[in-house]
Amino acid sequence: MFRYTLMRLGVFAGCLGVVWGLVYLGVFPRGFGESNGMWIVLLALVISAPISFVVLRGVRDRASVQIVERVDRMKANLDANRNQEDEAVDATGPQGQTS
Repeated sequence: MFRYTLMRLGVFAGCLGVVWGLVYLGVFPRGFGESNGMWIVLLALVISAPISFVVLRGVRDRASVQIVERVDRMKANLDANRNQEDEAVDATGPQGQTS
């Protein structure tokens, strides 16, 4: 997951550099007044999102498999703990008295 995040940030940084260069050269229009920085960042986000979706598909799929495995392990641990608690309650008998 960390690898995907770093790669996603790399794609965004690359797009940010390209967009900044294109705005500086006048290919893309500048923002209004002081909004030029925000315009560049938003345009880079819009451009980098579909690029990341296509280019990083394999990395994203591997990261999602890891997340699913981690969630399944946590569910199994919770079920095991729940079963241990149920067994402890059953062993104490009714009203919390030991048999």
